Amino acid sequence: MEKQLLILLSEEEAEPERVAELTSYLREELLDLDVDDVTALPGAETPPGTRAVDVTQIGSLLVALGSSATALSQVVNAVRSWLDRFHDSRPSLRLEMDGDAIEVSKATDEQIAEALRVFVQQHATAGARS
Repeated sequence: MEKQLLILLSEEEAEPERVAELTSYLREELLDLDVDDVTALPGAETPPGTRAVDVTQIGSLLVALGSSATALSQVVNAVRSWLDRFHDSRPSLRLEMDGDAIEVSKATDEQIAEALRVFVQQHATAGARS
C-alpha cells in the first residue's frame, strides 16, 4: 500500500480565500518533489444560501509519497522551508500519516524543526520495519 501524508493548513482569522491561496502555493512546491501526486482535497458542500466554509477543508492536501525512500523527508523539508517564509502570519500545519499526527503552530523555529525531525524519523523507521 502506498504511503500517504495528509497536510492540513490553517491560519488564525484568515479568510477562506487566503487559506486556499496558501494551500495552492504549497501544493505547487510539493509537486516539484519526488512524489507521485499532491491532491487538494475538496471541501464539504455548504448548504444553499449560506456562506459558512470549513477552512480546514480548504487547506487540505493529500501527498502520495510513492516508493521513494526519501520522499517523506523531502516533503517535510519543503513544508518547513515554506513555513519559514511566513514568520509574521505563521500558518498552522497538521501532518497525519499512518494514524500518527503532529501539529505545529505557535512554536519556535527550533521546536518546529525538532518536531518534524522526530515525525520523519518515526515514519522512516516504521517503513523500514514493514
